[in-house]
Amino acid sequence: MTSEYTVAGIRTAIAPVLERLREGAAQREREREYAFEEVKALAAERITLTGIAEADGGAGGAVRDVADLVIAIARADSNVAQALRSSFLTANQVASRPDLPHRETTLRRLRDGDLFAGTANERTGGASGSVGTVIRRGSPSDDGWTVDGEKYYSTGGLYADWFTGSAKGEDGAVYGFTVPVDREGVERLDDFDAVGQRLTASGTTRLHGVRVGDDEVVVRDTSRLDSPWLGSFAQLYLAAIEAGIAAAALDDAARFARERARPIKHSSATRSSDDPYVRATVGEIAARAHAARSVVLVAAEALEATRDLTGAEARSAGAEASVAVAQTGVIAIESALRASELLFDVAGGSITDRALGFDRHWRNARTVANHNPRQWKAAVAGAYRITGEEPPTTGLF
Repeated sequence: MTSEYTVAGIRTAIAPVLERLREGAAQREREREYAFEEVKALAAERITLTGIAEADGGAGGAVRDVADLVIAIARADSNVAQALRSSFLTANQVASRPDLPHRETTLRRLRDGDLFAGTANERTGGASGSVGTVIRRGSPSDDGWTVDGEKYYSTGGLYADWFTGSAKGEDGAVYGFTVPVDREGVERLDDFDAVGQRLTASGTTRLHGVRVGDDEVVVRDTSRLDSPWLGSFAQLYLAAIEAGIAAAALDDAARFARERARPIKHSSATRSSDDPYVRATVGEIAARAHAARSVVLVAAEALEATRDLTGAEARSAGAEASVAVAQTGVIAIESALRASELLFDVAGGSITDRALGFDRHWRNARTVANHNPRQWKAAVAGAYRITGEEPPTTGLF
């Protein structure tokens, strides 16, 4: 299949969209306005075809190209990058798993520019990861299913065309399902209210007797996979967002020092841009942003190296890549937090004006970091290096 899209072509086409996102990010944050038009424009350029083989109608490219694209989107607006996470995770499954159930159907939707939301998360009082949503078979004369339940952290839900979730069947098995967001019984709420990443549309999705067909359901069982660390790309994605936030902090620090800041009274410089301490601060921010981006791209290459492997070789490479991603998460998180803190050292009181919205960088970095504790990532990496103990296969590594 010949594709009209390329990695370079997509990046060129979305450049003006990303600039609009960057310019409006602070205002959207203040006024709680979603970037519906810009996200629609990104989808129209088929961004999620990046990393999917040209033979499948994709744009080609490797995991590194996907990670670099995510960093660029997050640099413009990390809320949008987060909102697109489920779409890119869906695309990665297509790219990495020839055996993916309903693969051709999902491919067609991606080629059409459709966006996806999804979550297994619930607020039912059970342990994290427990599933209270239920899926039931219809009557003997009805080959469909019915889903009832409530999901939270439905990232990208207000932007999406499709919703993917998990539910427990009467047989005790966990099933995955994918339905259109406008199907009867699907209710999307805009109730996400964290300190950061406020515009990721990560609120509640309620499922009231939602009808699901056989071709929209799959049993979730990764126990027979040669490499069971399917969550590594999802974690790399979060690290890429952190790298984008660090880059955004650098952009704002350099711009403010160059255009707005005044030197402190006892500075030896007549312009803040010439002050050695301002330069040192911006330089450290740049170093943090560089470190975050570098480790993300290196980890992306480690994930790419696991493709097409089988058996023991696949498991060994998968474990190594999972640890590389965990290590990346530690560095990317700490780099973004430090970069967004140092931003305020570039100037005096004026840089704290709420209209600038610079505090959003730290709040966003902090909120992304809370998806999975970096202490666990470090501990898992340490155990692997000391004893060879494999990472957990929970999807968080």
